Amino acid sequence: MSRSRQPPLVTGISPNEGIPWTKVTIRGENLGTGPIDLIGLTICGHNCLLTAEWMSASKIVCRVGQAKNDKGDIIVTTKSGGKGTSTVSFKLLKPEKIGLLDQSAVWVDEMNYYDMRTDRNKGIPPLSLRPANPLGIEIEKSKFPQKDLEMLFPGMSADFTSENFSAAWYLIENHSTTSFEQLKMAVTNLKRQANKKSEGSLAYVKGGLSTFFEAQDALSAIHQKLEADGTEKVEGSMTQKLENVLNRASNTADTLFQEVLGRKDKADSTRNALNVLQRFKFLFNLPLNIERNIQKGDYDVVINDYEKAKSLFGKTEVQVFKKYYAEVETRIEDLRELLLAKLLETPSTLHDQKRYIRYLSDLHALGDPAWQCIGAQHRWILQLMHSCKEGYVQDLKGAPGLHSPMLDLDNDTRPLVLGHLSQTASLKRGSSFQSGRDDTWRYKTPHRVAFVEKLTKLVLSQLPNFWKLWISYVNGSLFSETAEKSGQIERSKNVRQRQNDFKKMIQEVMQCLVKLIRGALLPLSIPECGVRQYGGWEVKSELSGQWLAHVIQTVRLTYESLTALEIPNDMLQTIQDLILDLRVRCVTVTLQHTAEEIKRLAEKEDWIVDNEGLTSLPCQFEQCIVHSLQSLKGVLECKPGEASVFQQPKTQEEVCQLSISIMQIFIYCLEQLSTKPDADVDTTHLSIDVSSPDLFGSIHEDFSLTSEQRLLIVLSNCCYLERHTFLNIAEHFEKHNFQGIEKITQVSMASLKELDQRLFENYIELKADPIVGSLEPGIYAGYFDWKDCLPPTGVRNYLKEALVNIIAVHAEVFTISKELVPRVLSKVVEAVSEELSRLMQCVSSFSKNGALQARLEICALRDTVAVHLTPESKSSFKQALEALPQLSSGADKKLLEELLNKFKSSMHLQLTCFQATSSTMMKT
Repeated sequence: MSRSRQPPLVTGISPNEGIPWTKVTIRGENLGTGPIDLIGLTICGHNCLLTAEWMSASKIVCRVGQAKNDKGDIIVTTKSGGKGTSTVSFKLLKPEKIGLLDQSAVWVDEMNYYDMRTDRNKGIPPLSLRPANPLGIEIEKSKFPQKDLEMLFPGMSADFTSENFSAAWYLIENHSTTSFEQLKMAVTNLKRQANKKSEGSLAYVKGGLSTFFEAQDALSAIHQKLEADGTEKVEGSMTQKLENVLNRASNTADTLFQEVLGRKDKADSTRNALNVLQRFKFLFNLPLNIERNIQKGDYDVVINDYEKAKSLFGKTEVQVFKKYYAEVETRIEDLRELLLAKLLETPSTLHDQKRYIRYLSDLHALGDPAWQCIGAQHRWILQLMHSCKEGYVQDLKGAPGLHSPMLDLDNDTRPLVLGHLSQTASLKRGSSFQSGRDDTWRYKTPHRVAFVEKLTKLVLSQLPNFWKLWISYVNGSLFSETAEKSGQIERSKNVRQRQNDFKKMIQEVMQCLVKLIRGALLPLSIPECGVRQYGGWEVKSELSGQWLAHVIQTVRLTYESLTALEIPNDMLQTIQDLILDLRVRCVTVTLQHTAEEIKRLAEKEDWIVDNEGLTSLPCQFEQCIVHSLQSLKGVLECKPGEASVFQQPKTQEEVCQLSISIMQIFIYCLEQLSTKPDADVDTTHLSIDVSSPDLFGSIHEDFSLTSEQRLLIVLSNCCYLERHTFLNIAEHFEKHNFQGIEKITQVSMASLKELDQRLFENYIELKADPIVGSLEPGIYAGYFDWKDCLPPTGVRNYLKEALVNIIAVHAEVFTISKELVPRVLSKVVEAVSEELSRLMQCVSSFSKNGALQARLEICALRDTVAVHLTPESKSSFKQALEALPQLSSGADKKLLEELLNKFKSSMHLQLTCFQATSSTMMKT
């Protein structure tokens, strides 16, 4: 058969690749004159004529069928041109494996049905029907050791469904030998899968859009032809039959697939439920996790989970989520109550308090937990303080003494002060003074002192954390950053409102501390209404000054510790007032105890006289005063912020009176010693300076002090007190800033001088009266008459006896105190001269011999005691001589001088004491 046209030539195909049943458009030349002329069409060796649709001589549309070859030519055969050729080729791709229930736009050949269930990866969870090979390329397992991979990727996994999936591990394990080109293909496959997954149903519609259009075109064409023929309206027409066929086909399909589709829907719903459970397992497991974490104390984990759940499901409208979230809120509310109870639980550390406050802040607890904690701590501190007081009061009532731990007083300055005083230059007098204080004070702590120590220790252990808690509350460091940002404005308002309330809390704690200490140590300063609450100490004895000083030191350290916390001074003013009152009380008690000790000094008088005629009593007195003042050194010293003890006039007057009382008590002790009966004087240890002249001839072992000797010793002590001791004590008072020192010295000196004068007069009376009384009987012994007497041959015996008695007084005084000799003898001489003058003036007339005898005796006495003459005694001697007739002749004067020299020569040994005294006085 002859051909009138050229053979067909295919020059293009679109698309140039695809899976079977892909619709393609073929373009070329001489593709036939019409549909009838097209007699053959093969693509990759598969006959596609059945689906071919001739469009024009240069265009044909068809579907690619199943083919054995993956790539081949497009051959068109026509009647007019014969078998053609092709300049392009078509690549046939392998069809995707479509599951039994997967959507498809074209009919799936059931012979090639692929069951996903037979090819699933056993390691993949049933909820995830993902392919075992996500890259879509051949898997080549490597021989790399599993242990090395685990060490190389710690905490990771090669399972691409795991949360800790490591792509590098997966590639090393499954594609270690895969070429780079294949890996690029794997990337393309991944992108295609991602796009298909994201497009979903839309991609399915796009893929089958041409099929839908073709079906629509076919139905439209049938409908038009039926309308043209008019058979559509006839009963039993083709349209009706077609509809019935389609309905039966649909019913048959439903019948066939109903069970399968039902199982699919149930599986889908189950799968969806499992996916929801898996996706939202955080919320569903949260109530149980909250319980477990609360039991373990992992509150941070609970709070973080709650914040996450609140942000995700706080405003959800899903009923299931609402139900579980409500359960979460219930658990969180229980946690809030638990944390609040732990926060208000006492005792607790500042760290725990801050932690619980931060938790409650993060949980948005109602109210102000931080302020509630501050209030609870305030009540706890007050309760501890009152419990401490009640415990010690009950212990005091139940037991006579408190065996509390010993105070560490090894570093106390009081024993050092005593040691220092014993070596002071002004007190190097070899005293046998021993302190009357009981050293057991260092080992037995009184109840009230132990209570103050315990109370202050308690306050210092609790109040710093209480104050720091408030500071953290003010600056917002108690709260987390989230809570701080959200509640900063509201909290700043609360802080301004709470400042006055907290100030009242601190003041209440300070007032409670002060009142409890006052109730124990200064009960009279507590109002009657507060005695029951703050007092109740049934003690009979007053604390010593040493213990009060120890308490003051304790309170001072407490004040310094509280000041270091930067607590405002106005809140601590009550402690300063307490310290001042304790200092005043300590000074008062110490001076009172000193007065009691000085009362007992008389019992310690040993009557041992040193070279200066002194006993140890003045030294003991001064030591006692100095020791007391030294013990008050720390009390009287003003620490920063403290006022002077003597700032109040009332205190000045009280301390001044106590100081004067101490002086007068000692003066009274001296007076008691001077008038003590002889039987009460212990002289077994009497000692007299061996360097003193022994004018008694010898001292026997059974020698005992006489009342006159005690008077002399006391007089000697009085002189030393006036010249040295009282002045030294005044200096010590001034050194310790005592007020009214002039008044103390003036009153004390006046009392001392009054005693000295009274004792001196008593001694002179005891010694001078016997001598004066012996003059008149001695003068007129043997019926002596001044008018009728023999010429004088010397001084008569009465005068010699008077001189011997004066010498005896001199010896007694000189033995006790050399300094008293001039004072005593001058008074004795005054009494003797005055009596002698009186006797001379009472004589009516003298004979010549009588006048010479009288002048001899008067001059002998005057010359002998010349060193002890006073203006009064000189006047008396002058008056006595003026009462005598004047010597008229030179012989009388010469006789008088010879007799005087004879008297002095014969009495030289006896009169030596006056000469020695004279030379001593001249040297001094």
